[in-house]
Amino acid sequence: MKASETKMQEIIEGTKQYLVPLFQRAYSWKKSEWQLLWDDIVELYNATNPRPHFMGSIVTMPTTSLPEGVTKYLLIDGQQRLTTVFILLSSLRDLAKQIKEEELAEEINNTMLINPFKKGLDKYKLHPTQVDRQIFYTIIDNQKNQDKNSLTECYLFFNKAISRSRLELTKLKQIISNSFSLVSVVLGIDDDPYLVFESLNAKGRPLTQSDLIRNNMFMRINTNDQESIYAQYWQPMENLLGEDLTEFIRYYLTKSGKQVRKNEIYFEIKDRLNVQEALACLQDLYNFAQYYAKLVNPILEKQENVRRYLYRLNRLEVLTIYPFVLNCYDDWTHNKITENDFIEILKILENFILRRFICNVPTVGLNEIFAGLYSQVTKDTALGSVAFIDRLKLNLQSKNYPKDLEFKEKLTEVKLYGGNRSAKAKLILESIEDYFNHKEKINVDDLSIEHIMPRTLNKWWQEHLGNEWQVVHELFLDSLGNLTLTGYNSELSNDEFFKKCDRLKKSNLELNKYFANQQSWRREELEARGEYLANIAVKIWGYFGDEQASSPESNSLKGKSPKSLTIYGERYTVKTWRDVLEITLNQIADSDPNKFQEITEKFPRFVGWDAKDFRHTRTLKNRAFIEVHLSAKDIHRFCLRALEISDLSLEDWQIETI
Repeated sequence: MKASETKMQEIIEGTKQYLVPLFQRAYSWKKSEWQLLWDDIVELYNATNPRPHFMGSIVTMPTTSLPEGVTKYLLIDGQQRLTTVFILLSSLRDLAKQIKEEELAEEINNTMLINPFKKGLDKYKLHPTQVDRQIFYTIIDNQKNQDKNSLTECYLFFNKAISRSRLELTKLKQIISNSFSLVSVVLGIDDDPYLVFESLNAKGRPLTQSDLIRNNMFMRINTNDQESIYAQYWQPMENLLGEDLTEFIRYYLTKSGKQVRKNEIYFEIKDRLNVQEALACLQDLYNFAQYYAKLVNPILEKQENVRRYLYRLNRLEVLTIYPFVLNCYDDWTHNKITENDFIEILKILENFILRRFICNVPTVGLNEIFAGLYSQVTKDTALGSVAFIDRLKLNLQSKNYPKDLEFKEKLTEVKLYGGNRSAKAKLILESIEDYFNHKEKINVDDLSIEHIMPRTLNKWWQEHLGNEWQVVHELFLDSLGNLTLTGYNSELSNDEFFKKCDRLKKSNLELNKYFANQQSWRREELEARGEYLANIAVKIWGYFGDEQASSPESNSLKGKSPKSLTIYGERYTVKTWRDVLEITLNQIADSDPNKFQEITEKFPRFVGWDAKDFRHTRTLKNRAFIEVHLSAKDIHRFCLRALEISDLSLEDWQIETI
C-alpha cells in the first residue's frame, strides 16, 4: 500500500480507466454536496493565492490489462467525488462549446474526460456501477438523456451554477485541475480490495482528515513516546468527540483568526506542524477539545448559569460561533474574564444570531465574521473585560445586526414552526414566558408548541375565519401570533376556539392568560397577538447598538408601489405587486423545481396546477397558476414564505419601492 498527496489532474489525465467494483453503492451525492463543492470552487476562483482544495482520499488498485489497452484501476474508495468531478467537467466542456470556445472544450474532453485514441468501453476514464453506467456514458458523450437520476440532476446543477456565475471557463478548468488535491492510496497486488473497502466503510464513512492528521502528527513524535502520548492526549480526544473530532480541529484552527474550510484542515495543520512542535500542538489541541465538548454537549459544563446559556445557543444551531467561543472559554478558564463576563458574551451572541435569523439575514458571512472576531476585539493588548464586551457589541453592531423595528416587524411575519424553526420558536416562547417572572417555577421541557388556529381546519374553523379562511390559514398558521406553549397539545388538537380557550384559561402559563377575554380568533386577533408578543421580544433581546440608530422609518408596504425586483442577482422592472409575485415564483421554479413543488403543496390557495382553484390568475412559465386577487401585504407575506422554503434570504430578494 502506497499513499501520496496528488492533484486531481494527475488522477484523471493520461490513458487510464477507473472501474467501480460491484460491491460499491450507486452514485448518491445530492444538492448539498454539489453546493459545497461549487462554493469552494468560487472561493478558489476569487482567492489571490488559493491553497489546495482537499477532497479527501481516493483508494485504487491496479488491475491486469492487455498491453495495448488502457491502464486500469479498481476504484475502492472515492467514487462519489471522482464521479462528481467528471460530471462537473462535462458541464464545463458543454458550456465551452456553446460559447464557441472549441479549443477549451476539446482540451477538457480529450485530456480529462475520455481516452481519445481508444475504442469501445476503453474510451471512458470511469466505469460507474451498472445502475449508473449508461446515463454516465451519455453525459460524457454529450448526448440527450430523458432519464432522470442523481447523475443528470448533478449535471443540470453545475450547468446552471456555471452559467449564472459568468466566471471565466478556462480559469475554472485550471482550478479543478490544479487546486483539487487528494491523498491517493494505491493498494498492492497482495491486498484484498473487498476487505479494504469493508474496513474503510466499517463505520459508514471513509478515512477522515483527523485520521490523516493523527498519522502525520505522530510521525513527528519520538517512537518511544508515541504510545504514552497517544493514550494521554489523542485517544481521550477521540473518545470525547468521536466523529466530531475533524470538525473540532477545523474550529480550533479557525480560532486563530483565519477562516479554515473543511477541505483545508489537513493542509493547515501540516503547515503549523512545520513550525510548531508536534507535542505542544497536540497538548493545546487536547485542552481546547475539553471546551468544544462542552459547547456541543453543555451537560459537561459544571457551572449552572453557563450551562443554561450554552443550551440556549445550541438551540439556535449556529456552529460558526465556535471559534470565537473557544477563545472566550479559554479566557474564562485562565481568569482573563469572569464567569459573568462569559455569560454576558453568550447573551450577546444569542441576541445577534436570533435577530439575524428572524430577519432572514444570510448566514453565509458568519464564518468570516466569527473567524476574525476575537482578534479584532482583542487587538488592544491592555483590554479589560468590560472593554472587551463593549468592543464586541460595537463590532457585531456593524455586521448586519437588525434594528428594533425590522426585528419586530419580521418577528410577526416569519414562519416559526417546522424543521429546525420549531426549536427556535420554543426558545422564543419560553423566553417570553420567563419575562413575566412567574413566581412558580415551570418545567418548560415538558411543554410543546400549540397552534391556536389548528393545522387542519374543520368546518367550524372555516366558517369562523370567514371567506378568506384559506389565505389566513396558509399565511398565519406558523406565525408567532398563532403559537403558544402547553402541556395539553394532544387534548386541544383541532378543537373550536372557545373550547381551546376554556382549557388555556386553566394554564399556569402567563402566555396563555392572554386568551382569558378573547371572543374570536380571526386575522385581526392573530395580528394583534403577534404584535403584543413581538413587543416583549424586543425587550428581551434588546438592541445593543446605538439607540438613536435603532428607530428607522417603518418599512411598511402601505401606500407603496414596487419599482424593481432583484432576485438571484438579476434586476427586473415591475409595476405591480402581482409582477413581483409572478417573477419571484418563475425564478424559484426555474432554479429549483422541487422547492417550487413544495410551495404548491404548502400554499394551494396561492399557487397550483388547476386554474379552477383560483379566482384571478396568471400563468407561470412552467404552466402553473398563481392567485393574483390578493392585497400587497398578502403577496409580500406569501413571497417571504416562498423564500423561506427555497432557502433564499432577503439579500437574494430585494424590492425597490416608490
